[in-house]
Amino acid sequence: MRSEYIPSLIAMLICIILSAYFSATETAFSSLNKTRIKVLMEKGSKKAKLTYKLVENYDKLISTVLIGNNIVNIAVSSIATLLFVKLLGDIGATVSTVVITVVVLIFGEITPKSVAKDYPEKFAMFSAPFINFLILVLTPLNFLFSAWKKLVSKLFKSGDDMKMSQVELLMMLEEAEQEGGLNENEGELLRNAVEFSDLVVKDILTHRVDLEAVSIDATKKEIAAVFTESHFSRLLVYENSIDNIVGVLHLKDFYKGTGITDAPIRKIMTPPLFIHQTEKVDKLLQMLQSSKSHMAVVIDEYGGTLGVVTMEDILEELVGEIWDEHDEVENPIQKVDAQTYIVDGAVTLDDFCAALDMEIESDSVSVGGWVMEELGRIPDEGDSFQYKNLTVTVTKTDEHRVESITVTLK
Repeated sequence: MRSEYIPSLIAMLICIILSAYFSATETAFSSLNKTRIKVLMEKGSKKAKLTYKLVENYDKLISTVLIGNNIVNIAVSSIATLLFVKLLGDIGATVSTVVITVVVLIFGEITPKSVAKDYPEKFAMFSAPFINFLILVLTPLNFLFSAWKKLVSKLFKSGDDMKMSQVELLMMLEEAEQEGGLNENEGELLRNAVEFSDLVVKDILTHRVDLEAVSIDATKKEIAAVFTESHFSRLLVYENSIDNIVGVLHLKDFYKGTGITDAPIRKIMTPPLFIHQTEKVDKLLQMLQSSKSHMAVVIDEYGGTLGVVTMEDILEELVGEIWDEHDEVENPIQKVDAQTYIVDGAVTLDDFCAALDMEIESDSVSVGGWVMEELGRIPDEGDSFQYKNLTVTVTKTDEHRVESITVTLK
């Protein structure tokens, strides 16, 4: 090989290396985990600090990378064309195009991007000092591109459809779980947080038939008995009927010192917080926090008492079931054998469907409501019906409610 070609070959090699560097830098900075960089930065890593600074100024970074990558790719193409024309004559330009395209594609794009994708944080910190220097050198060009970007942004304004939807967030969480980035508990917690804003009060309330309430005219002995039996720290107080809640009685106010307070119930109870059943749960949480309350009375469209929602009910939607020392640990869906389940009538229809991996079309919220809907009347013990591949038998009722059912799979 003639010595006159060596400078051209060296120049081409340098351009290919720089092309690989710019391609890998682009992929590394777009793929890195900012949280990991922040942790390294807090541990005192100067490169991590510089990397985080560059990530925060991503527009300048990406402009510099694209400018640099285009310059070296055009340069290697031009040098190669001149070299191949000298060597091969008229067909040199064509051969140069094919060779350089393949070389740049393999060594300047695919390979470096694959490596950077696997080790984004490490490569970003390795790349940070040099790319930071280039950002300073190319400041005038970056300024022009920044002004151009602002102009284009004004011409093509992004609408609300560019925002990430809840479905997209849930899909990202599912992918993170599958790839091992999140464990099952972390995924469940984040999924609950994402879905939290869609919850309405009627989805989580304790129905009126399950409420513990006392009459304003009840004796203190009767009230003490309800506190003892229920283990609740708060009781609803009603006047005439449960549809007329007049206050909330706190255990700490009812008992003073070593005995029951002498003060009248009307004096020690606190005013209730009322909320409509269609209100969003996240708004209710704000209301409870601002009013320093732990319980809200849910009313229906007629102003009657539908149920209550407590702060604990809301927190359980985020973190799962919360048990205290007085709670009886129960499994509302008990699997007897491979084909048989015993199900509490108060279980939500969604939880029931999830446990049996099936879909049920119904307007009812609870299993008990669904059973009544299917039978078309108030059920009696022993009533049964068929639904798809299920045989459903009512095993226990309480007045007009379905307390439990037995489900048999065919």
